[in-house]
Amino acid sequence: MAEVLSSLDGSILTLSLNRPEKQNAITRDMYQFMADQLKEANGDFGVRAVLITHEGPHFTAGNDLFDFLNAPPLEPGSPVMQFLEQIHTFSKPILAAVSGNAVGIGTTMLMHCDVVVSSPTTKFSMPFVNLGLVPEAGSSILFPRLAGYQRASQIFLTGEPFDSVLAKEIGLIAEISDQPRSKATEYATKIASQPPNAVIQTKALLKSELHDKVSAVMRAEGELFQMALQSDEAREAFMNFLAKKGK
Repeated sequence: MAEVLSSLDGSILTLSLNRPEKQNAITRDMYQFMADQLKEANGDFGVRAVLITHEGPHFTAGNDLFDFLNAPPLEPGSPVMQFLEQIHTFSKPILAAVSGNAVGIGTTMLMHCDVVVSSPTTKFSMPFVNLGLVPEAGSSILFPRLAGYQRASQIFLTGEPFDSVLAKEIGLIAEISDQPRSKATEYATKIASQPPNAVIQTKALLKSELHDKVSAVMRAEGELFQMALQSDEAREAFMNFLAKKGK
């Protein structure tokens, strides 16, 4: 798929968002492709780790808003929900290398990754309330666990962006690097060289406390998100956002 590049180097599968002219805004087709790639990789014992990254200066501007408006994407079984399910239940390590803007899903998907490396200038943001929406991808339970309730509430309820220093402080990312893709690949290579069953079992243990809770929260978020997306409040917020963007 042209808008998501997939490459297998040894035992490391790299998925790279490749829509730089739109700041890698993600469409339904892109979600479906990534979901299918993760599902296939999960069943392929030759794949030991997955790296999610991007082409161009920005990780992702989040969901493609026109795609959202034309076809609300969070119904059960939708490409978005398939991707979220795959990234949540993926049994092998997922790493990410991010730079530039990491908006919405560009931040929330990182909470499901095992090692994230960010550039010093990355801007993370989750502007759900700004668009009349609610958090997704299990972030309403995962982010307070990382940042603490007060800071999570401040970020969610204002939609204000935050930088790599704060992201590392709260544990959203593991490391800040001027060469995030190179550094993340280095970690992926080291992890992929470890005994694979031990790696899979260790990840399962690390995730075990919250796994079922996150699954339940993701379903609840999806239902509320779908309802919010169809509301007049969200439509007005989307139109206001697009109008400002067009000026």
